Amino acid sequence: MKKKFAAVCGLAAFCTLAQAQSNVTIYGDVDQYIGYIHSSSGESVTGLNDGAILRSRLGFRGVEDLGSGYQAKFTLEQGFGANTGALADAPRIFDRQAWIGINTPGGEFRIGRQNTIIFFIGGAIDYTERTTFGSIINTFGVPSRYDNDISYKSPRIANFQVDLHYAMTETAGENIGTRGVYQAGVDYTNGSYRAGYAGLWAKPLANAVYADAVVYHNLYADYDYGKGKVYLAYVRSNNVTGNANGNNATGILSNVSIPTNAFPGSNPGVLRMYSIYQVSADYRLSPQLRIGALYGVMKDTSNSDAGAKGGNVGAYYEMSKRTTFYGFANYMKNDTNAGFRFSGSAGPTANLAGTDINGRRLVGLQAGVLHRF
Repeated sequence: MKKKFAAVCGLAAFCTLAQAQSNVTIYGDVDQYIGYIHSSSGESVTGLNDGAILRSRLGFRGVEDLGSGYQAKFTLEQGFGANTGALADAPRIFDRQAWIGINTPGGEFRIGRQNTIIFFIGGAIDYTERTTFGSIINTFGVPSRYDNDISYKSPRIANFQVDLHYAMTETAGENIGTRGVYQAGVDYTNGSYRAGYAGLWAKPLANAVYADAVVYHNLYADYDYGKGKVYLAYVRSNNVTGNANGNNATGILSNVSIPTNAFPGSNPGVLRMYSIYQVSADYRLSPQLRIGALYGVMKDTSNSDAGAKGGNVGAYYEMSKRTTFYGFANYMKNDTNAGFRFSGSAGPTANLAGTDINGRRLVGLQAGVLHRF
């Protein structure tokens, strides 16, 4: 209780200071939805969940102009479940982001806990920004953020932008660069077209039982045809750490973080490689109403019959610049040996598990509201 009280007092003091500074912004969102999931086993569950589109959060960002094209920047961001009021990651005051950086004419440098490149390009993956029940890429799992991360993002030159990250293990006896989480990305935009790559690698221990590195390669391409967009995405990865509970429940390299940002090389799941293909499109019926659909296939290329396929249809209705109502109908079919289950921006607290997902067909409905502030 003393620790929680001290954290609340510190946060309140920070809010007071932030409001007193014109270059500091307090921001966030609250995203709540009713979720219904039904399995071909006959079992169903309904609940109030947090984060179909965006995890509810409170954040602080600041920018100071240093002159000559230089800026000092920071972001501190905490996720929480608005349905319960609980912190997303109780031991942390700022679980989503906590970094400081310098923006220069030659690019931006950051250090601290940061979102991955893969997470950052979510809006280029599908019309739901790769967060709803129906996104097969989201169901597989998206590496989200890592501690002790050093990054560089270049200016956009000739329509290209490069992004590089290295998250250190901080392990005694290891030279810097020996292990850790490495990331690289390149994004290209030109009028109606956008395409790019975002990737991640993590080496195992030197004497690991399994010497294979953890990898996540994501290719994407979009076309804006005026009334909407068409999205194509491909993922190649062995990092099976999505919202699985049954046959695919495993922990390889955490999608959020582990203390050392390293894969110990003791999990045989790293030997199972997947290829994921996904296509989606949306269409704006009016300035306020946008509809869309997606379909994806997750193929277990180790021939263990542990993939899945599915998709969704959905709609967004923008009541204002800050408030959006949404609804989705989702479907997924697990292969015989697969145990994937639905996820959102945050894992739903009301979900199915075990024999209700292993090899099962799942139907899910989502209806909610997102308010940004």
